[in-house]
Amino acid sequence: MALSGDASPALALALLAVSLAGIRAQGAALEDPDHYVQEVWSREPYDERPGPELEPFLPPLPEGTEEKEREPRPRDPGPPKRANKPKKALKREKLAAEAPPSGKNSNRKGRKSKSPEKAASDDHHVPTAHEDVRESCPPLGLETLKITDFQLHASTTKRYGLGAHRGRLNIQAGINENDFYDGAWCAGRNDLHQWIEVDARRLTRFTGVITQGRNSLWLSDWVTSYKVMVSNDSHTWVTVKNGSGDMIFEGNSEKEIPVLNELPVPMVARYIRINPQSWFDNGNICMRMEILGCPLPDPNNYYHRRNEMTTTDDLDFKHHNYKEMRQLMKIVNEMCPNITRIYNIGKSHQGLKLYAVEISDHPGEHEVGEPEFHYIAGAHGNEVLGRELLLLLLQFLCQEYLARNTRIVWLVEETRIHILPSLNPDGYEKAYEGGSELGGWSLGRWTHDGIDINNNFPDLNTLLWEAEDRQNVPRKVPNHYIAIPEWFLSENATVAMETRAVIAWMEKIPFVLGGNLQGGELVVAYPYDMVRSQWKTQEHSPTPDDHVFRWLAYSYASTHRLMTDARRRVCHTEDFQKEEGTVNGASWHTVAGSLNDFSYLHTNCFELSIYVGCDKYPHESQLPEEWENNRESLIVFMEQVHRGIKGMVRDLHGKGIPNAIISVEGVNHDIRTANDGDYWRLLNPGEYAVTAKAEGFTTSTKNCMVGYDMGATRCDFTLSKTNLARIREIMEKFGKQPVSLPTRRLKLRGRKRRQRG
Repeated sequence: MALSGDASPALALALLAVSLAGIRAQGAALEDPDHYVQEVWSREPYDERPGPELEPFLPPLPEGTEEKEREPRPRDPGPPKRANKPKKALKREKLAAEAPPSGKNSNRKGRKSKSPEKAASDDHHVPTAHEDVRESCPPLGLETLKITDFQLHASTTKRYGLGAHRGRLNIQAGINENDFYDGAWCAGRNDLHQWIEVDARRLTRFTGVITQGRNSLWLSDWVTSYKVMVSNDSHTWVTVKNGSGDMIFEGNSEKEIPVLNELPVPMVARYIRINPQSWFDNGNICMRMEILGCPLPDPNNYYHRRNEMTTTDDLDFKHHNYKEMRQLMKIVNEMCPNITRIYNIGKSHQGLKLYAVEISDHPGEHEVGEPEFHYIAGAHGNEVLGRELLLLLLQFLCQEYLARNTRIVWLVEETRIHILPSLNPDGYEKAYEGGSELGGWSLGRWTHDGIDINNNFPDLNTLLWEAEDRQNVPRKVPNHYIAIPEWFLSENATVAMETRAVIAWMEKIPFVLGGNLQGGELVVAYPYDMVRSQWKTQEHSPTPDDHVFRWLAYSYASTHRLMTDARRRVCHTEDFQKEEGTVNGASWHTVAGSLNDFSYLHTNCFELSIYVGCDKYPHESQLPEEWENNRESLIVFMEQVHRGIKGMVRDLHGKGIPNAIISVEGVNHDIRTANDGDYWRLLNPGEYAVTAKAEGFTTSTKNCMVGYDMGATRCDFTLSKTNLARIREIMEKFGKQPVSLPTRRLKLRGRKRRQRG
């Protein structure tokens, strides 16, 4: 972060002199002016007006709360594993010359290696920071891709797919290993002269190193110890010392659990190099890593790091544990009591309530003609960015509504919005204990009883496709509202409590559109998520509404800052640019029983999976930037619930008909009306022949035109009862049952035969 604009030139020069004391002159001249471009986001109409400030997150829960959920454990870093002595807590006074701040909670509570507290030598004029003013620094951004491939270098590489650019924390290998997308940097030779280095491109206060082994299903490669060196010019290197000798840092004992080593004294330099000293006996020198460091300001350059940005939204940018999440919901509810309501849809395996917030001008009730929308996050407990984005969205919608932002006011008054930030709070608590850097790739992914919610829903695809292959559709198996199998509803079925809660929630509320936020990638996936052909793991499997789903996915991806950027580096192995940041789920990887497929086949809801970032658990300091990346997309996607047609299906007396079937010619997927007879059908612009039918009523068809402007086209139907239905009503009114004419004819024929005989 740069010095504030009102700092005097004299103060800036003084701070520069302190930070550069003793540094070799050639190191200071290696700045790349083209690299430093700061983006300060100040969008209209949100940011022109300051929104109301949220109160600090200190108030306790309201008195009289009757719940007894398990509270998360406090953030006690605990002793590092395999260390002789626990480290003393580090002082966090801010340095005037340091930037950016580390964030409120880096929450690094994973495995630490031994790290003696003796000061390292400052040979070769590389300065060190005094421990009294030491603060914990955030990751430089190897995992989040802020560090580009051009900033990573290595002594040798086994091949391109194991180059230095693959040495990023938590990077995942491709399905087929030994290709361009392997799971680590691996040296070309196994000797003590190998290294991998990072060019921070500016003077940086390095404070720690996090390492992993190679991500591989078949191979076991990791580094068990290493040295750390720093440089100002990439030619003269200073090794971190332990007294008079080079310090050897303890590395990994397996390939997936990240290990943190904090430098005994922070080192100020531009380059940092890791030099492996030992490795797994039967393996090779392979590493994934992250560097912790605070970039220092440079008053000589007005421009700063590319893609560094600030946000003018006055929101609470931090990671919220379960208790803090509830408090935040309460504060938003108190700020906007007329448009918000807090409720829960059920409980987790550990008894934590699954809280949701409703945002509407009439919270607590379904308004006839008003569509219902939902966002869900945290199905995988360790994918926490979606959780925080939804909590930020709650605050933003409340603030902008109070500020009378026309766009937000219209959205709130014309839509009933439901936000469920944490579907798997048990898994989140596990990930939270590990922290943003040391949680690894899978800690907290599953529920407490080991179930992956993302593919825990009933497989309705197979039921539909088998019926279609037998040509039993639509007589025996409909193309929508497919019933849940009996075995799935039994108590002995392997179904998470959280999954059952979501199913009941979606059956109760007539959702039209929804998005579930996930992490680890940067793409929007649309159904089907399951391949239709047996024995295939990848196959394009479109729904009958494929064109609508493509538009919905593109509406989010195209308004995201990075998803459709062709220059963007792929997160792990997949390049989604051929479809503009979107992908059909089954063509990516097949998933049976996904939420997307279940929603489409069992309810009216069109559901998509939105992967919001390469890093599942970004550091707190990254949250403002991630909010700017996703803010517009989150709003635009909600607005898509108003595309297509909507209307009422009534009888001749004006009463709404529930469960009436709405069919669109040429689209083999129907929807149904809600309890009041209202419906919403998402469609792309065009002219459609739409049919409404209901049991006991005549069928009605009309042409409905969908335009390009925002707002669904009104398309109402009035159905009259059939003659048979009228007869039944009359007979039931007088306590008699209607006569079945075919049955009566059979009886008359039988009577005539008996008379002849």
